[in-house]
Amino acid sequence: MFSNEASYAQAKPGVERLYILNCGEGVAGDISRWSPGVNVGKSMDFVDNCYLIKHSQGWLLWDTGVTDAIAAMPDGQKPTDARATHWKRPKTLASQLEQLDVKPSDIKYVALSHTHPDHIGNINMFPQSTLLVQKAEYEWPSPFARALQTGPSMVNKLERDHDVFGDGSVTLMATPGHTPGHQSLLIKLPNTGALLLSGDAVHFKDNWENRRVPDINFNKEQTSASLQRMSDILAREKAQLWINHDKVQRDSLKMAPGFYD
Repeated sequence: MFSNEASYAQAKPGVERLYILNCGEGVAGDISRWSPGVNVGKSMDFVDNCYLIKHSQGWLLWDTGVTDAIAAMPDGQKPTDARATHWKRPKTLASQLEQLDVKPSDIKYVALSHTHPDHIGNINMFPQSTLLVQKAEYEWPSPFARALQTGPSMVNKLERDHDVFGDGSVTLMATPGHTPGHQSLLIKLPNTGALLLSGDAVHFKDNWENRRVPDINFNKEQTSASLQRMSDILAREKAQLWINHDKVQRDSLKMAPGFYD
């Protein structure tokens, strides 16, 4: 018993580095869509991040962004609702992986925060990967969730938090509310420390600071509970919160091929 505990204590997490990939840039037409009654009619620049994590046991991709097909559209993809986000794709996901000498077939796991199109746009690029998604999200009767049925054939449908590599370095955290099975990602890097990747549990800094819940969310009470859970995780892990769509924050971070270790 003692020897097992000792060897476990000496084991080092195998996470090595994290890359931030540009998975879309856009303009949200009316940000009161995400902050009810606040900033009505005001537009805001949005970004869309994907994250590539190198672990000794294999590569993990967190979200796949808006579809690479948008890169070929001179004016991007205009939304049907003018209040939503007009997306453009200055760099494809495929080209950024190629720059890092990573083939789609090298990706062991694709973990999804949720099934909205700006997060699953390139899911079909990874048929050989194992998909990590909450069961409630995968089985959500929506057009978005049904799109996953044509993605990777190997699916791990989760019903709670999930330690991806078994060493505590990369953990999927259930944060429902935005969608039924939304999840966030806690990663512990050797030098950078702990990071909590928000997914769409929160969309930009002002909403986080004021705990605002978008009207478009699936469940307001679940969202509020998840925001409190995230706050507790940040305090416990002394972690940084990286907000997926927040352009001001992303402008302060290193993008691939730079990385965090």
